[in-house]
This record gives sequence, structure tokens and C-alpha cells, in this order.
Amino acid sequence: MRPECVFAVPGDLSAPTGGYHYDRQLLAALNDVGQRTRHLALPSSFHFPEDQHMQDAVEALAKVPAKDVLIVDGLAYGAIETRQIDRIVAPIIALVHHPLAHENGLPPDQARRLRLLEKANLGKAAHVLVPSGHIKDVLVTDYDIASSRIEVIRPGRPEFLSVQNLARDDAAPLILSVGLLHPRKGHDVLISALDACADLTWRAVIVGAPWEKGYDKTLQNQIDAAGLGERIKLAGRVRTEELTRLYAEARIFALATRYEGYGIVFDEALINGVPIVATAAGAVPGTVPTTAGALVQPEDATGFSAALRGLLKDDVLHAKMAAAAVQAGRELPSWADAAHRVRSVIDRVRSMA
Repeated sequence: MRPECVFAVPGDLSAPTGGYHYDRQLLAALNDVGQRTRHLALPSSFHFPEDQHMQDAVEALAKVPAKDVLIVDGLAYGAIETRQIDRIVAPIIALVHHPLAHENGLPPDQARRLRLLEKANLGKAAHVLVPSGHIKDVLVTDYDIASSRIEVIRPGRPEFLSVQNLARDDAAPLILSVGLLHPRKGHDVLISALDACADLTWRAVIVGAPWEKGYDKTLQNQIDAAGLGERIKLAGRVRTEELTRLYAEARIFALATRYEGYGIVFDEALINGVPIVATAAGAVPGTVPTTAGALVQPEDATGFSAALRGLLKDDVLHAKMAAAAVQAGRELPSWADAAHRVRSVIDRVRSMA
């Protein structure tokens, strides 16, 4: 019988982030392709766990039998005390969405500590999964992980499919942004870029659950100070049906992110044939085809504004990019494809144990 796979994830698996979405979909897809996989919930305080939570997590991981295989989400794996990993008897596959030290806004001493800790921990893993070639390159170059020990498992196609474009000729063009209300997502840069386009006709919706305390108020204050309260809406977290409708109405998808390990929302835009304006940050250049979007440097509100202007004013350019987005969306892999590749990794790791 195929060994069981235990997928350990800290916190609430239903949380509205790209990383948790990836974990949920992969967990379900592994079971769908015949790999018995169960979820092991770890304490939510990672990646800065309280002492008791650290002990609870290690105890839970140490109970997984040696005959099984353990996938540990990097939010927890990168932060576990290295000496404690030796208590874990099951072979470990680490899943790194992006290195913990790359989180925006960390004090330099914390970033250094997390980098050294995660580097040591990854050295003890039997194999490593990453969502993009960019993260693989980072781990090889900065964390000294052998390329042969890393498997790129790109996310599968989003679960909702494209629908007929619902944009009305009499409505202001919709600029849609989707991302947690967190400084790393660059919504403040987007708002500045929209302010510079205030002479054009558009409306904007930013979809994303509040994540960093008080940041939603900071963004709303910026919107109000620019006099854009009637044109930019902070929608919060929305239901899938509403998000599908917004993609169907959108003329442009815009995310001025400061860093992405992958960015599933870009796949959502591609599937729906929505041209993209984003930044050349992290994995974005490897995710957004140049034919389907315009990428500028992070923090460049002026360049971002110019890219938005181009797609708002040039119908021929917009049509070409929309067609390219549709084609790129059709070529995306499925979650079943991802699960089959992970199952092969599980089998290889189990055979080496």
C-alpha cells in the first residue's frame, strides 16, 4: 500500500492567502489522484511561535511514523528550532512558498536570523517543493540547496473558469486588484498610480482581506486624501461568485506588489483574459507573459501609472494583450498535474528512506 502523506500546515487552512490556497488545493488534489494525504494542523503563531507552540508543533511532527512521508509548509518548517528537527522520524519534504526572510518589513536582525535558521532546516529536508522557478533559484543561490533536491510545482489553474466579458460600454473601465491588505502587496503604490491617472475615466476595486492590523485604514486614508473615495473601493474579502463577476467586468488587472513567490491571482487574470499591469518583483516575470501584461519596477508609481494609461487609452494594445492572456490561461497546468508530480516526489523520498 502506498505510504500515507501527512501535510502539516500552521494556522487556519481556510485563510484567504495565496499560500493557504495552494496548500488546500494541493491537499485535495493529492487525495484525488490516489495519494492518501491527511492534514496536520500546527499552531497559528508561526513563523514567530511561542515556546509552547514550538513544543506542540515538534511533538505533533515527531508522532508521524517513519513509514509515512511528511510535507511541512515552510511557514512552520523554516522557523522550527533546527535541533528539534532531529526528533522527526518521517522523511521530510519542505514546501517553501517564499523564504521567511523575504517577508516585507522585517527588521534586518530578524531577517538574518530567519535566513540562517531556514537554511539549516532545509539542509535536513529530504526534498523541497517550490511554486516557481524564481524561488528555486533563490534557494540554490542564497540557501545552498542543491538544484536536484528542489522540485518546482506550479499552482494549478484556478477553480473558477472565465466567463463572457460583462463590461458595459456605458460603464467606466474597471481596474481590478486582488491581494491581501498588506504592505507587501503594494496597494499604496497602485493608489498613487491611479491618482496620477485621475484625468482619465476609470473605476477601481481592490479585493483583499485585511491582514496587517490597521493597514486598511491607512489605505483608505490615502484614497480619501487623494479625493478618490468615489472611484476606488476597498472591497475586503469577497465570495467566489463576486470575484468571478469582477474579473468578467475588468479591463485591467493591477497589482503593484513588492514581492511574490508566485502569485496565483495572475493566473486568475490570465484565465479571464484580463491584461495585467504589475511589477517585475520576485516570480512575477516568470508568471506573467510579456505579451499579456506590462511590468515595471517595484515602488515605481510613475511607471505603473504610464502602463495603466497605455491600456486604458489604446484599444488595439488592450485587445492584443487580452488575446494573449486567454491563450496563456489555456496553457496553465491543472492541480491534478501538480499532484501527480508531487506524488512522484513522495515515492522517491519514501524509496530513499
